[in-house]
Amino acid sequence: MTINCKGNLVDLTIPKVMGILNLTPDSFYDGGKYKDESHILNQVEKMLLDGATFIDMGAYSSRPGAEHVSEDEELKRMLPILELILKNFPEGLVSIDTFRSKVASESLKRGAALINDISAGNLDPNMFATVAQYQVPYILMHLKGTPQSMQKKAVYDDLIKDLRFYFSEKMVEATKHKINDVIIDPGFGFAKTTEQNYTLLNHLDLFKVFEVPLLIGLSRKSMIYKILKSSPGEALNGTTALHAIALLKGANILRVHDVKEARECVELIETLKGNALKL
Repeated sequence: MTINCKGNLVDLTIPKVMGILNLTPDSFYDGGKYKDESHILNQVEKMLLDGATFIDMGAYSSRPGAEHVSEDEELKRMLPILELILKNFPEGLVSIDTFRSKVASESLKRGAALINDISAGNLDPNMFATVAQYQVPYILMHLKGTPQSMQKKAVYDDLIKDLRFYFSEKMVEATKHKINDVIIDPGFGFAKTTEQNYTLLNHLDLFKVFEVPLLIGLSRKSMIYKILKSSPGEALNGTTALHAIALLKGANILRVHDVKEARECVELIETLKGNALKL
């Protein structure tokens, strides 16, 4: 199972790690942490040295109830940092976390390698065409509503059945636009209750039916720290436990704040599967 990133085939048979770089002041865990060029470059270098295959940049916080950010502000936050990262790490595979086609297009012009869209095209009808134009991998996440309204929309007739139908429609649309590399993300924490998140994790293997890579974003989320009665800052151990389950159920990419720990989790699970020599 491979995806084409800037002309290079990335093999996802052995799961890969995607490091999170939030450029927002209000993200739930590391908002405002990377305020200047030095801190940003040090963090990117650390994630790459710790084993990240991808760096996922976001300039619009998608946490529940996050404030709306204008397109101009998102571009202002995103583009200079993208250029900075690719100047210093020209071989880096940077994913752009955005639901806006203009932000995607401007980022891809500057060398971004993937688009990570929390709305799977629902919040911008031009996103599929933009991704198709540049022929980059497209991460399609499940979301109902917007980051501002999603927690009121965690209602399903049948959670797994509804999500599988959602992704089947998105796969048809991707095929229609001749997008070659699609990655699906079930959207833990997005328009889902804590109970629904665990139901989703327990049935994660049912999404392998689409025969495309599966990306999982569990890192330090409330589904972990609410159960443990702790906080995002204390949720690394719980994150690692759920990462192991996700990997055993077929996850191909882990989107994380803590790259080293996620990479170690991949290594242990692959050893359990008898794939140690392939790492």
